[in-house]
Amino acid sequence: MYDEARSGRLRAACALSLALGPVAEAQKSGGVLIMSHFDSPASMSMHEEATGAVNRPMMGVFNNLVMFDQHVAQNSMGSIVPDLATGWSWNEEGTELTMPLRKGVRWHDGKPFTARDVKCTCDLLTGRSAEKFRLNPRKTWYSNLEEVTTNGDYEVTFRLKRPQPSFLALPASGWSPVYPCHVSPRDVRAHPIGTGPFKFVDSGRTTGSGVARKPEYWKPDRPCLDGVEWRIVPTLATRILGFVAGSFDQVFGLTFPLLQDLKSQAPQAVCDVFPANLPRTLLVNRIIPPFDNPELRRAMALSLDHQAFIDILTLG
Repeated sequence: MYDEARSGRLRAACALSLALGPVAEAQKSGGVLIMSHFDSPASMSMHEEATGAVNRPMMGVFNNLVMFDQHVAQNSMGSIVPDLATGWSWNEEGTELTMPLRKGVRWHDGKPFTARDVKCTCDLLTGRSAEKFRLNPRKTWYSNLEEVTTNGDYEVTFRLKRPQPSFLALPASGWSPVYPCHVSPRDVRAHPIGTGPFKFVDSGRTTGSGVARKPEYWKPDRPCLDGVEWRIVPTLATRILGFVAGSFDQVFGLTFPLLQDLKSQAPQAVCDVFPANLPRTLLVNRIIPPFDNPELRRAMALSLDHQAFIDILTLG
């Protein structure tokens, strides 16, 4: 997280959408980051939603068991690092994934984090618990998960029906926070309790929400920011104008032509480009001849100059 909300230099991350925020010259604590946000989430429960409207502001409230290293530009199985878990190991058959858990972590209400919280979260996701999510968009992710068992307060084992080496990527996803066992899913929808670096602060569904720094976070010297404020502005044009005027430190949703126009108005902005949700293929109607022929479609795909295709879409 960046430590100053108005440091004078700006950073952008583009993927047909764009993020603009401050880059600090040196790590200093303090400041509130002002984020423009495209929509109000239906609830604050990440496990019950399927849109960036909730996971962007709420990810800082929670922790995963493991996560993709945020200093590595491209996610891979090799970039997964511990978070609430301190490590992991597989059995010889590849059907049991065991994770020792971090000790001394507390939920925002002061209760201790234990293996029971992990099991409760997984039971909710697989539909095995007495309480149910109102919606469960990622239930199918865990169709190969037989059960989660605990070994004391600080170790869990995921038992799979069959080997699945990619299973570790699921708890590493940005959609995979651990929920508290002692808080009802109903209550998480309105006021989430997590173990993350920020506590949820409700400032109004129509105007926005915020998160505030959690004192005594279990990661030393984190977070750097005092808080993050998410201001809901549905119209992209208004978000761009607000960014140029200095009302926001970040804006999402720019196309590359809009990016060029914005940079002419905000020359201090720095843009780092990375691909995400960027169509890089030719879409055809596979129902109508001759495109119903899979060999023809394969030939079309192989005939494309993919790099030129990407360069055109991203204006180089």
